[in-house]
Amino acid sequence: MTRLSVEMLAADAPEPITSAGHAQLGIAVLVGIAVIVLLITKFKLHAFLALTLGTLVLGAVAGAPLDKAILSFTTGLGTTVAGVGVLIALGAILGKMLADSGGADQIVDTILAKAGGRSMPWAMVLIASVIGLPLFFEVGVVLLIPVVLMVAKRGNYSLMRIGIPALAGLSVMHGLVPPHPGPLVAIDAVQANLGVTLALGVLVAIPTVIVAGPLFSKVAARWVDVTAPDRMIPQRASEELEKRPAFGPTLATILLPVVLMLSKALVDIVIDDPENSVQRVFDVVGSPLIALLATVLVGIFTLLRPAGFGKDRLTPLVERGLAPIAGILLIVGAGGGFKQTLIDSGVGQMVLDISEDWSIPALLLAWLIAVAIRLATGSATVATVSAAGLVAPLAADMSTAHTALLVLAIGAGSLFFSHVNDAGFWLVKEYFGLDVGQTVKTWSIMETIISVVGGGLVLLLSLVL
Repeated sequence: MTRLSVEMLAADAPEPITSAGHAQLGIAVLVGIAVIVLLITKFKLHAFLALTLGTLVLGAVAGAPLDKAILSFTTGLGTTVAGVGVLIALGAILGKMLADSGGADQIVDTILAKAGGRSMPWAMVLIASVIGLPLFFEVGVVLLIPVVLMVAKRGNYSLMRIGIPALAGLSVMHGLVPPHPGPLVAIDAVQANLGVTLALGVLVAIPTVIVAGPLFSKVAARWVDVTAPDRMIPQRASEELEKRPAFGPTLATILLPVVLMLSKALVDIVIDDPENSVQRVFDVVGSPLIALLATVLVGIFTLLRPAGFGKDRLTPLVERGLAPIAGILLIVGAGGGFKQTLIDSGVGQMVLDISEDWSIPALLLAWLIAVAIRLATGSATVATVSAAGLVAPLAADMSTAHTALLVLAIGAGSLFFSHVNDAGFWLVKEYFGLDVGQTVKTWSIMETIISVVGGGLVLLLSLVL
């Protein structure tokens, strides 16, 4: 995806599609975002349509010709889907393979068999973090809810003591660690190094998930002392299977794309010679596309075959895995179109000027923008793609490490205080049998802790890297 480089910010940069001043551009951004928020929250319009209409309003208020605004939007949409669409699709296929084969259940049952008593919350956060690597947040919730409820019921644990660590593990992976859609889009928008972002994301994620998961769950259990509702324990995927894959191959399959991408980053640092044959090999196998594609192919033999899936079941499984992500792809694409319109209308340069005039650290500004959009829209994905578009110019003169931290600052901000305009809020409320106040005191506070701790750690890392 195109971003403003140092050269584009120079005097000979191409003219933006509008010559509006900072005041008019600022008003255009506020009106555009307000339209998106209003359409999503008040009129319950799908985020894809809201982003599309909001982009056109932004261009109109900024004084851009309608045909140029449309061109910017479609260009941004196309480049975004081209950059991350295949990766999201491969991730969805892998997640479906993991769920339907019983591989996810195998990971869960094996770890739970080793845990007990006080270690159970730590086991839950470990399960959720591992399972959450290849799965979308909503899929991970649906997959882990039966486990959370059964463990809480059979072990006579507080539901919050078990549930909060699981939710924290899924949420942290979703916001901070690629190949999830949000981080991937932000990486693409600011042209960050994926391997470095992945490594720093894991570094930030570990202490963040500990604080928001096992530690906060102690407090949450005192605030909201509820038991697991029997009516919400659904059937697990593997209960219908005669056999399922072994623990070792399943875990290796889940971690394979992470290992490949991190290996590429490490080789790039150690060798640092684009002409070196070893580095060129790792540049290929460690690219997100090849890493995820290889993992899907490996999963056929490590997940589907051991579960007794024949060739005739592969195509239907892939189709079922791809169907739910159509909306996600369109939202991400429309977010990319919104981002490109922001840049082409001159808003990116305006944000750059404001950050310099007000002396606001770029990472803090990125976090604050993502927080504001998250609170307004309720969508972490919309917050990520919109904030990435606004702050992309700030990455022009950043180092590789700081560009990666910019992505993580956006990701952390996008998780701030989930409330009633977030579908995840209602998902947690209904599955755990909570009322609105209890959901705010547990789920919403947990999300805020993740956002603040994650953002704080990003700022601390920026001081030493």
